[in-house]
Amino acid sequence: MTIEDDIAFLERIPSLALLGRPALRVIAMGSENRTLRAGEVLFQAGDTADGGYVVQQGSLALKPDTLGNGAQEIVVGPATLLGELSLLIENTRPLTATALDRTSVIRISRSLFLKMLEGFPDAAARLRDHIAARAEQTAREMEKVCGDRGPSEART
Repeated sequence: MTIEDDIAFLERIPSLALLGRPALRVIAMGSENRTLRAGEVLFQAGDTADGGYVVQQGSLALKPDTLGNGAQEIVVGPATLLGELSLLIENTRPLTATALDRTSVIRISRSLFLKMLEGFPDAAARLRDHIAARAEQTAREMEKVCGDRGPSEART
């Protein structure tokens, strides 16, 4: 794929598309492509996350360490962004990602992503507004579930 192909592909990811084409060009030029064989593990639950991955082709099974408490395996395919929060802050991977077939991913390091945001303050502002809107939506949805009870009371 060419850089232009990578940019066009990244524009399909809603969280990345809002950054704009010039910012995506920086990401496309600085990111790494990786191909996994069926059964190969991309990352393990508990690993320190230093960036995100976008699935280009193929599919990954995502599963927690244990499948108790209603947790289930999830299968994701092309145009899926994994580790969105890991692009901004250090955290640990909550799931193990294993290729189900030949799978290509684009790895975006946190350092690249943060440098891109420094160079494109308008993109950073759009991303901030997007994250704030999603947090508000999540809070509204939690309020519907919790009702008048506080979040800690709703868990009991």
